[in-house]
Amino acid sequence: MKDALSRFILTGILFSILWSSASVAGKFGLLSIEPLLFFTIRFILAGSLLLGFSLLIKKNRLPYRNEWKQLTIFGAFNTALYLGIFIIALQYITAGITALAIALNPLLISLMSSVFYGRKVSWIEWVSITVGMIGVFVASYPLLDGQYASWQGLLLLGLSMVAYSFGSVYYATVKWKLDRISINGWQVLIGGLLIAPLAYIFYTGNNKYDTNFWFSLLWLVIPVSIGAVQLWLILLKTDAVRASLWLYLCPIFGLLFSAILLHEPLTTYTLAGTLLVLTALYIGQRKLYTPDKNS
Repeated sequence: MKDALSRFILTGILFSILWSSASVAGKFGLLSIEPLLFFTIRFILAGSLLLGFSLLIKKNRLPYRNEWKQLTIFGAFNTALYLGIFIIALQYITAGITALAIALNPLLISLMSSVFYGRKVSWIEWVSITVGMIGVFVASYPLLDGQYASWQGLLLLGLSMVAYSFGSVYYATVKWKLDRISINGWQVLIGGLLIAPLAYIFYTGNNKYDTNFWFSLLWLVIPVSIGAVQLWLILLKTDAVRASLWLYLCPIFGLLFSAILLHEPLTTYTLAGTLLVLTALYIGQRKLYTPDKNS
């Protein structure tokens, strides 16, 4: 039990660190290249690397007919819609303010899970979700200024969170028979192919393939698209709702990265929010490993 708990915690923390770095890396990438083209390249490269490893080294099979449909749905919501909309939103808001939106995922995943599973969310989970969202709001409060966001950016960010939450719950409902690396590789590649036509339509040609572009791209491909997503899929298979509580740490790490690398505000509000977020995580993860008396 203790070993399982330790692995779950380490997996969650590492996921939070890697996943929260995506906004900052994306901001740097957007200094050199237009958003849809940037993420199309990212997804196709990441998917190709994963599938090369899966098919050539691990000798995994190709998806069957129904599995193509499942992968397409998952890739559409988890990659194409979520990250496609997200990268566009980053043009209108700072990396730090995106940390606030990530807090919407636990609530959305909880609500969507109740629809998919017919599952009633316990009062303890509601408490942890509420405390976590308050903590993220407190930590992000200094960023809530007109110069840091626009209504267009916030709307796009909200839509991306809805797509991500739906994709997460959908993944947890499918009885996958494919290897996890194959699932990740195919859904990322499919997501890139779905975005490619839009990248072509809105292509401007105002791009620089410089050191900044390549560093951002490689970081988003390897630690984020490959590393963090693999960790997220492991967490989701434990429980889609409780695994989502690790998303509360992403805003905290995101604020730290934004402050250090992008010089965005880091104040005592951040410390207060961090304490509330860690409290929410403690409540939620303790519930995860506490036997249900009604079962």
